[in-house]
Amino acid sequence: MGPEEGIDVSDPLQLVVITYVVMAVVMGFLWVVQRKTKNAAIVDVAWCAGLIAAVLSYMTQAPAGVERILLTAMLVLLYAGRLGLHIYFQRVDGQSEDARYRRLRQKWGDAESVNMFVYFQWKALSVAVFSLPFLVVLWNTRIPSSVVEMVGLLIWSVAVAGEAKADRQLAHFRADPKNEGRVCREGLWHYSRHPNYFFDWLHWCSYVVMTMGAPGWLFTWIGPIGMGLLLYKVTGIPRAEEQALVSRGEAYKAYQATTNAFFPWHPRQGPETSIHS
Repeated sequence: MGPEEGIDVSDPLQLVVITYVVMAVVMGFLWVVQRKTKNAAIVDVAWCAGLIAAVLSYMTQAPAGVERILLTAMLVLLYAGRLGLHIYFQRVDGQSEDARYRRLRQKWGDAESVNMFVYFQWKALSVAVFSLPFLVVLWNTRIPSSVVEMVGLLIWSVAVAGEAKADRQLAHFRADPKNEGRVCREGLWHYSRHPNYFFDWLHWCSYVVMTMGAPGWLFTWIGPIGMGLLLYKVTGIPRAEEQALVSRGEAYKAYQATTNAFFPWHPRQGPETSIHS
């Protein structure tokens, strides 16, 4: 099948399967590691590294032009590399385990070890699933300089810069001992309770725009739909807010009353609060 006839599904999907198998082995090994270190956040670092490894392996078979291949590799490296390093230095390197993982261990009780293994394997599968948008970009043989591609790149740039800024603002706030137990309302956190999650989701939207009209375009929707559900309903906001209510109590309830959970917008009228709430 020639490029003009669309995607040759067999080879790309084989690469996705290989990605999953390799990541399943890696995550199995890291599950053993976390049993010793008692820090499960390493799985999030490995997830980011897995996306980079996936796109590098896809590059070896991609029919797209060299410019698009190199651009895709750069986009994934910058997104996943920055996020992975941020998680590593904030939650792994010399750090105690993130409170959300500690709560999961407590919740699971005697089944903690088995459930954590399942969780690590689920993360392995999610690497393969969320690598599909990259596959569509790399198997897109359209002329690189299309308008929609440029718009997609603009969205990507805003998203990755926004996520990095939100992460920096929160890290800076938490680094100040006087803010212990207080709610961060600085910068982007004034407009959303989870601006980092919003911009991460927006990043996945960029591939939908970037590949509009390309063969396999529907696969790119896995990014914003899947990540949106995970962040908003499953592992992101629900766990973060559960922990925030435990550690920040009434101040966080006031934050919830005035500030959107996800989409940034001006705060609503509510209890008087400040960045030191």
